[in-house]
Amino acid sequence: MTGRVRRLFGRLVEDLPADFTGKLVADERVLGVAELVDGEHIVATSFGLWLPDGDGTRRIGWHVISKVTWEGGTLTVVEADETGTVADAVLLADRPPRRLRLSGPGRVPEVVHARVTGSIKSRHHRDLPGGGAWVVQRSVAGRDGIVLQVRADPGTDPDVVRSLAAQVAEQVRRVRRGE
Repeated sequence: MTGRVRRLFGRLVEDLPADFTGKLVADERVLGVAELVDGEHIVATSFGLWLPDGDGTRRIGWHVISKVTWEGGTLTVVEADETGTVADAVLLADRPPRRLRLSGPGRVPEVVHARVTGSIKSRHHRDLPGGGAWVVQRSVAGRDGIVLQVRADPGTDPDVVRSLAAQVAEQVRRVRRGE
């Protein structure tokens, strides 16, 4: 690492707020810090978005943020839980939106938007009986390759979603093998 990079990295780490309790991994870079109206902070890094969580801080990987909006000083984040796998597909279910009122947004809204959309390599919505599902291929920060995700719309039959996930995973396998 060159001296210039060390100075830059050191300055970015020093920019972490005093109340930050997370542990950055070796290659994780700070991209932005924003203060919430209650005085807590959120931190956007190369690996995800660190949010206050109970008595600590928790990182949400960019690949499990389903949606993010910035409006009227509020950053709204919809995080997805990985609920299972079917073949090579990861099944997701959205959590309720979390609204974060920022007193000083800095670069955080633009960084979050860029990282969430940048992790998406392809996406397609499939209509299904009783609803639908998003089929998304995403990169995961810090890992090689692409992950296949299937996120059902509310009310969609889980068995139909699992069947779709199996079909899509098989199609992706065939494409990767060149069939």
